[in-house]
Amino acid sequence: MVETATFAGGCFWCMVKPFDTWDGIHKVTSGYMGGHLDNPTYEDVKKGDSGHLEVVEIQFDPSIFSYKKLLEIFWQQIDPTDDGGQFQDRGERYRTAIFIHSDEQRELAEQSKEQLAASGKFSKPIVTEIRYAKTFYEAEEYHQDYYKKSPTHYKEDRAQSGRDEFIEKNWK
Repeated sequence: MVETATFAGGCFWCMVKPFDTWDGIHKVTSGYMGGHLDNPTYEDVKKGDSGHLEVVEIQFDPSIFSYKKLLEIFWQQIDPTDDGGQFQDRGERYRTAIFIHSDEQRELAEQSKEQLAASGKFSKPIVTEIRYAKTFYEAEEYHQDYYKKSPTHYKEDRAQSGRDEFIEKNWK
């Protein structure tokens, strides 16, 4: 049995690798979700007027890798208090969201968000939205597995973003 999870965590290039290396994860695909334009391109989303967020769609086997574990990994990749984007990537298309595909996912996502808010880890409110999944549009091929295809550029971009420093400070 394979289920789908969809997360928006800023630039999708940085959101693939954290999920891609676990047993039970079948596929991690970069794409777009949540907007009003059919079949958006990267340029449409980049302009910021399509309403889409950059997302990763994860195909996983819940008997091997739980949705709850996916949520734990997701939270530890983002700044859940930033509603203006993520790190160096600014604008609505880089906001964070959990796109749910079932009532069970909704319950688990809400519980994990409440637990994070109650933990006191952050002094600002948790602004990551929990939204119902809409149509997923796969990003262009050159965006898929970017960390593997363009490792030097990926590492440079990630190093400049501030994401790793934030993760180290807040999650390690």
